[in-house]
Amino acid sequence: MLTQAGAFGDHGEIQDRVMDSGDLEREKGITILAKNTAITYNGEHTDEPIIINVIDTPGHADFGGEVERGLSMVDGVVLLVDSSEGPLPQTRFVLRKALAAKLPVILVVNKTDRADARIDAVLEDAQDLLLGLASDLSEEIDDIDVDAVLDVPVVFAAAKAGRASTVQPADGDVPESENLEPLFKAILDHIPAPAYNADGVLQAHVTNLDASPFLGRLALLRIYGGTLRKGQTVGWMRGDGEISSVKVSELLETQGLERVPATEASAGDIVAIAGIPDIMIGDTITDLEDPRPMPAITVDAPAISMTIGINTSPLAGREKGTKVTARQVKDRLDAELVGNVSLRVLPTERPDAWEVQGRGELALAILVEQMRREGFELTVGKPQVVTREIDGKVHEPLEHTTIDVPEEHLGAVTQLMAARKGTMESMSNHGTGWVRMEFKVPARGLIGFRTRFLTETRGTGISNSISAGYAPWAGSIEFRTNGSLVADRAGTVTPFAMINLQERGTFFVEPTSEVYEGQVVGENSRNEDMDVNITKEKKLTNMRSSTADSFENLVPPRKLTLEESLEFAGQDECVEVTPSIVRIRKVELDQKERAKTSARLRRQNA
Repeated sequence: MLTQAGAFGDHGEIQDRVMDSGDLEREKGITILAKNTAITYNGEHTDEPIIINVIDTPGHADFGGEVERGLSMVDGVVLLVDSSEGPLPQTRFVLRKALAAKLPVILVVNKTDRADARIDAVLEDAQDLLLGLASDLSEEIDDIDVDAVLDVPVVFAAAKAGRASTVQPADGDVPESENLEPLFKAILDHIPAPAYNADGVLQAHVTNLDASPFLGRLALLRIYGGTLRKGQTVGWMRGDGEISSVKVSELLETQGLERVPATEASAGDIVAIAGIPDIMIGDTITDLEDPRPMPAITVDAPAISMTIGINTSPLAGREKGTKVTARQVKDRLDAELVGNVSLRVLPTERPDAWEVQGRGELALAILVEQMRREGFELTVGKPQVVTREIDGKVHEPLEHTTIDVPEEHLGAVTQLMAARKGTMESMSNHGTGWVRMEFKVPARGLIGFRTRFLTETRGTGISNSISAGYAPWAGSIEFRTNGSLVADRAGTVTPFAMINLQERGTFFVEPTSEVYEGQVVGENSRNEDMDVNITKEKKLTNMRSSTADSFENLVPPRKLTLEESLEFAGQDECVEVTPSIVRIRKVELDQKERAKTSARLRRQNA
């Protein structure tokens, strides 16, 4: 769409996934932050240029705050589904939010030129999804028209080829049209023009925040009425109803992928303004004489929490230029709250650690990864679920999990989900050698699930989850069947020690790396923890050995990423995060103290 609207210019470089511009988004292949662009359409279906504002929202339920903000800015949605994969769980999450907001939907079946395309089946799946969501919502919202929801226009597209059509092509073929004009026409015909108050009173809603090295904090807002001008004095209304007089020092509009200065903007425009240092998401820019506040942005309650604090390991502060103080960590978490409405930061018993709550494990892991790349040293606790009390009983969050795996891994995945208290709701086989299963599982059952799941399916499985409400506590879940290999002293790892110990399990550290007492250096092949001396050196003699310095038999260590480390960590373990390394460690480093605690727990449970 950007290319055919001329957003890149005649000689502009066209990148793949231009909207997913962040390093983490490109590395993980997902959208993390909602972003907007503006396409100036001047094609065959209009006599004058029309600006189409496009909001790209994440699909993952962990980033629900971004989805809520994105949907608050739009007048309709394009439901994009793959011609082979069909609607995925994240499709359900975003579409449910869109239907609840009563937004019109255009269904686009993309990648019709895939060799494994199954367009008819995907259309049927999409209709079933629309029907199911509309039926569910009709019980909660009185005026949902189920028939209208099902009567959606359908466009078939091959995006990389730049072609779209309303005529269904054969599986594996590109649409008959030579461009995207049928898609543009569907947008103009079915998405209504922006609604605004006719009396011209200024009313604009702050839906996102950004920063500029020259202008400071930028507030991204959608204008619902009146006209906003550069240099204008307006009313800034906060969430608590307090209103202040402020001046708009700069006004920026979006053209393609760039923000450019503008003199004024009116109803329906999405713009950025500067000049208000403390403005927050959900605030309203309005007329001082006739203030009209916008409704607050609501997001789903957090389901997962983890403790984030300063690095307390013996190796803290060894790396040059890192941020290690409690004040620096707290200021960074407070800064995250400014732009992330789905996050909560709560105090703990310790002044140098905080409980951070979010929608899911992935969202919290990405926050820690961003802080690591910014130079912070942290101690991160094992992710936990956020429970709530309902009718005097403890309830925990549930997840609706959809899993796609090759048929040969069906039994292994079923056993894995059963061990985590998962209940199968449906199973279907499309005849392609893959099976799709749907489960309801406690959210804590999915903590650490990904690593085991990829191991069991040899890296081929696909898993996605969305929130499914709350249910009574399902009982204890065994997360790990293997214990940890724990260093019993500080020192430098030696190849000699690793060779002698490698039959005990798999190592996470490599020769010459520095370790400390209580650091988890590997995974035990048995189900209990084992303290090991991984710094042991070979005794020197005056006899030459034929096997001296021969380490060909040393098994390479297993390198864990931050997410894998958080998944692997046990209940009495945490993760040390620095810009250059991630280590797993025991919460209590002293070997004798851990033994006393373990003995005390055994006596209590006896």
